[in-house]
Amino acid sequence: MKKIFNLLLCFFPFITLNAQINEIGVFLGGSNFVGDVGNTSYVSPEKPAFGILYKWNKSPRHAYRFSYTQSSVIGNDLDSEETGRSRRGYKFKNNIKELSAGLEFNFFDFNLHDYHPKLTPYIYSGLSFFSYDELYISGGQTRKEKTSTSLAIPIILGLKSNVTPNLVLGAEVGVRYTFTDNIDGSNPDNGNLAPLRFGNLNNNDWYVFSGITLTYTFGQKPCYCAE
Repeated sequence: MKKIFNLLLCFFPFITLNAQINEIGVFLGGSNFVGDVGNTSYVSPEKPAFGILYKWNKSPRHAYRFSYTQSSVIGNDLDSEETGRSRRGYKFKNNIKELSAGLEFNFFDFNLHDYHPKLTPYIYSGLSFFSYDELYISGGQTRKEKTSTSLAIPIILGLKSNVTPNLVLGAEVGVRYTFTDNIDGSNPDNGNLAPLRFGNLNNNDWYVFSGITLTYTFGQKPCYCAE
C-alpha cells in the first residue's frame, strides 16, 4: 500500500504542498526606464528597487515564480546622448508597483536536495500587472493626472547558486515590455491632452529591474519521477 501511495505522489505531485520544495525571499537592486524621455541605456540602474518572491519548484529544471516589486523610475533628457532630447530638457518621475507570475527555467539541473554547490543560468517569463501614475507634460512641467494600471511581459535572465544548504543567491536583469506608452508622460490617454503627445507613439515603454535575490528553501524531498 505504501508503494502505491508513493507512486501516486510521483504522478500527482500537487496532492500535497509538502511534496514540493519551496523558496521564499527578497529582491534588492535598482531600476531604470527606457522610453521617450531620458537616456536609452537598457541596463542602467538609477533608483533603488526591492521586492519579495516565492518559488514552487516542480522539478530540478523549472519552478513557478510569484513576486511583488516596487521602485521609482526616472528620466531626464539632460542625461541623453541624443541632441534633440538634451535640448528639449524634459524630465519625469513615476512609481511602479508590480505583481508578477510565471515560469522560471533552469538551464542546468538545480536539485535543492543535493547539498553540493550548484550553479545554473536561468530565464523567467510570464505576465506582470503594475500600477503607475498617468502623466502629461505641459509648459516643460510634468504633471500627474491619475493613477492607472497596465500589463507587462517580463523577460529575466539570471545566474544562481546555493550558497548554503538552505540559501540560494541569484543575480538577475529583468526587462519589462509594457502595454502602455505613458509612463513618462509622452502619450496621455486623455483625448483632451492629445496635443501634448510627443516622441515615438508607435513604441511602448520599458522598465528594467536588475539586482540580486536571496531565497530560503524549505519543504520535504519531492518525488522527481524522472530520476
